[in-house]
Amino acid sequence: MSTTDHDAARAAHGLTRSVAGSVTPRPALSLLPVYAAGKPPRPAEGLTPYKLSSNENPLGPVPAVEQALAEVDTVHRYPNPGAEALRAVLAETLEVPEEDIVTGTGSLGALTQIINAFAGTGPDGAADEVLYAWRSFEAYPIVVRTAGARDVAVPVTEDGRHDLPAMLAAITDRTRVILLCTPNNPTGPALRHQEVVDFLAQVPRDVVVVIDEAYQEFLRIDDPVDTLALYRERPNVVVLRTFSKAHGLAALRVGYSIASQEVTQHLRKVAVPFGVSTLGEVAAIASLRALDEVTARVQNLVQERQRVRDALLEAEWNVPDAQGNFIWLPLRDHAGDFAHEAGLRALAVRAFDGDGVRVSIGESEANDRLIELCRTYTRKS
Repeated sequence: MSTTDHDAARAAHGLTRSVAGSVTPRPALSLLPVYAAGKPPRPAEGLTPYKLSSNENPLGPVPAVEQALAEVDTVHRYPNPGAEALRAVLAETLEVPEEDIVTGTGSLGALTQIINAFAGTGPDGAADEVLYAWRSFEAYPIVVRTAGARDVAVPVTEDGRHDLPAMLAAITDRTRVILLCTPNNPTGPALRHQEVVDFLAQVPRDVVVVIDEAYQEFLRIDDPVDTLALYRERPNVVVLRTFSKAHGLAALRVGYSIASQEVTQHLRKVAVPFGVSTLGEVAAIASLRALDEVTARVQNLVQERQRVRDALLEAEWNVPDAQGNFIWLPLRDHAGDFAHEAGLRALAVRAFDGDGVRVSIGESEANDRLIELCRTYTRKS
């Protein structure tokens, strides 16, 4: 068939080519927000630049990881298809069946598997719904809309917490997945176990509830959510975790979900083969086998987080309860201005226009510089 005949056939079915015959993406892409990664710091004379914009672990991985990576000599071979060696160590560490673990390229990759498996466009042509708090992890709407589902964002409370009653009220017969981010990125507060138990008791059993715990190692609250207990009790609960934060393996992209086999059997169908590299698998295993050292590094960051928050509270800043490796400054319309002022001091922070600024806990010198900026900055919320 010639190009002209092909165009005529498309026209007969109500299809037209784009201007000048250029290729175009599917219409849904026009609705996608653009993920904005944390920017690197700008140089400033006489100052060491620090990146506090991506919630990275400034301490890096433990020495055992570096040693394990140096011994890898199989980069010319494909990795394990489903990171079987890592899953075995995770199963032993967490005391869960290997079959309940599905790995992915970071927790975002693992989340994408969940959304692709359980939300999209239904047989009737209508979009399924995925419910989450907002502001929360900015990749949520991107993943949801890419799958063809509709995202339903429920505003967080004034102190940055999930509004669980409002989330329950937003559930409809189209709701397929609910995302709970604890501690919530970027605002910081964490959910407590009993409130999640009460929440789950009112969620239909056929709705998948994902508890995103990217920062769970940094939690220091009474009654934290015991996600492993919840997943054992409820087949519709999925736990989402990563090696990017506490373990300091952000560049290697290793994450995983834990769920009943009622769920994981479907996740494996949409998982990208070889999604976790050999380097990522080896590094994650080495880090798991050095958990005491990992925990000590996390405690160092937790102490720095508390020091920074205490200093800002003393300076009369409104800082929500910080339970990740970051703090949140609800500056609203002044977010961009504050980020600019931080940039002049060789600090890269993450501004969310109209909402606030998220600042990762970094090296002590970087944290000291942030505290000094906040003490002199006049547009506090």
